[in-house]
Amino acid sequence: MEIILLEKVRNFGLMGDLVKVKSGFARNFLLPKKKALRATKENLLYFEKQKKLYKENNLKLKEEAKVLSEKIQKETKLILIRHAGKNEQLYGSVTARDISEIITSNGFPIHRTQIILEKSIKTIGTHDIIISLHPEIETNIKLHIAKSEEEAELLISKTKE
Repeated sequence: MEIILLEKVRNFGLMGDLVKVKSGFARNFLLPKKKALRATKENLLYFEKQKKLYKENNLKLKEEAKVLSEKIQKETKLILIRHAGKNEQLYGSVTARDISEIITSNGFPIHRTQIILEKSIKTIGTHDIIISLHPEIETNIKLHIAKSEEEAELLISKTKE
């Protein structure tokens, strides 16, 4: 299915791009979330008329995301206390939902779908987490997973050095 992107979509393209995607992805994700329009003549004309409005709105949201990104990096210290075995393997794994709950409890409402995990987190230690605040703005934060508060403070002091 050919579509017009209304915003940047990771691994697919930028705003205004005409791209071919699988019809299920378009019907179930892009179209309902208003991230794209079907590429018909009417929609192409509509997009050209509304392009300036979309770009202005995108710039406004991008600026808000930049400010939020800076605040999150300055003010957030993410510590997660979990049970683990002797070899520092967690009993279970840390999910995007766990991370979003920690960040939200620190005063920043982040949805679990905004957290990008490259791989499962299954060990104690300091892990880099990517948060997508806007299609064009991603921020990296450190998540410290430990067995106790004391261990977490040790991890934080080690990462600062």
